[in-house]
Amino acid sequence: MSNIVAIVGRPNVGKSTLFNRLTQSKEAIVESVSGVTRDRIYGVGDWNGIHFSVVDTGGFVKGSDDIFEEEIHKQVLFAVDEADAIVFVVDARSGIHPLDEDVADILRKSGKNVLVAVNKVDTPNQEALIGEFYALGLHNVYPVSAVTGTGTGELLDDLVKDMQKEEEEEEIPDMPRLAVIGRPNVGKSSLINTLLGGERNIVTPIAGTTRDSVYTPFKGFGHEFMLVDTAGLRKKGKVYENIEFYSTLRTIRAIENSDVCLVLLDASQGIEKQDVSIFHLAEKNKKGIVVVVNKWDLVEKDQNTHIEFEKAIKERIAPFQDVPVVFVSVHEKQRIFKVLNLAAEVYEKRAKKISTSQLNDYLLPIIQQTPHPMVSRGRYLRIKYIMQLKTPTPQFVFFCNHPSEVKDPYKRFLENQIRKKYDFQGVPIQLFFREK
Repeated sequence: MSNIVAIVGRPNVGKSTLFNRLTQSKEAIVESVSGVTRDRIYGVGDWNGIHFSVVDTGGFVKGSDDIFEEEIHKQVLFAVDEADAIVFVVDARSGIHPLDEDVADILRKSGKNVLVAVNKVDTPNQEALIGEFYALGLHNVYPVSAVTGTGTGELLDDLVKDMQKEEEEEEIPDMPRLAVIGRPNVGKSSLINTLLGGERNIVTPIAGTTRDSVYTPFKGFGHEFMLVDTAGLRKKGKVYENIEFYSTLRTIRAIENSDVCLVLLDASQGIEKQDVSIFHLAEKNKKGIVVVVNKWDLVEKDQNTHIEFEKAIKERIAPFQDVPVVFVSVHEKQRIFKVLNLAAEVYEKRAKKISTSQLNDYLLPIIQQTPHPMVSRGRYLRIKYIMQLKTPTPQFVFFCNHPSEVKDPYKRFLENQIRKKYDFQGVPIQLFFREK
């Protein structure tokens, strides 16, 4: 199940650099200017076989006139509310700042697992600098260098320690897990309410784990699904649905605990940047995807409007464009049945298995007819055979002589050939290249 780790702290202490270190990526923007991280950055970390999600928040500034700093302050509060563990980053070189004390006051009251990462301890003789940070009243204090990685091992050991103690998941009925996701005010709650208000058999929501994932069995319209962590199903608490960061944390949980995601868009606003980010979160987690364009009844249209709208969506979500798009009006209850049909189809395609003989009989002649360009100095790529791995999501291995030199355009060509023949619409697939 999902373990969410939030990185918090005032601006310019190295949160984004630490994010890159924990996720082994370069996704966060790293720049020595206060307040660079204003969008939420999401990644996945792994330590000793324990997987966890990492969210890099913006810097905390109290009393600033900058509207962004006010939103960042709210993000820290929501991170405390939603995250399972919090890494509080401070700067060893500048010592305790009044803003650090403000953050510490919030974190002490949270009752969450808080680890203080005293950053910029780049040499052993600087470790004495961490002593003063115990005055913040948070006992788990670690000297680290986000740039070099020094000290992050001990931090990660203690970070995942409580995750290993997570209670086992209760028995969840074996049916497709469906998440309704999207930015605020696109109609997520309305779609859920429409589904649950129709012909159905509702069972009491099942709390899946100590991490407060909620599942609601749904039976109706000829389908059975487990609705996961969607708007309107979870306990509200301190809910401010217009806060993008809060929505992002909920979205992460919903995606990670689902099989298929319904990505809702608002037809009256078109596809926006946050819609694209949410789509790619689902893709990154290898979930089945159906794009649902809601409020279609509010759009003035002619016979080509839906074609142009779908084209615009696929241009924005590229390169993964092989997804079903359905235009609905939840308010008018138009095409809701089609949404459920598509979700069921995508779920089945995600579990599809193709025999090795079928793959090789189909793909090897295509590869011979359209070979990979010469890799270097007269060397040619030769793919010997292909097989699908026995994994929950579609993954294919191509055994060849120069796996590290396969170019991305050729990978996309091979993926397209697989999609053309075997219909994986709505399902992200992975290709791996290995030496025989």
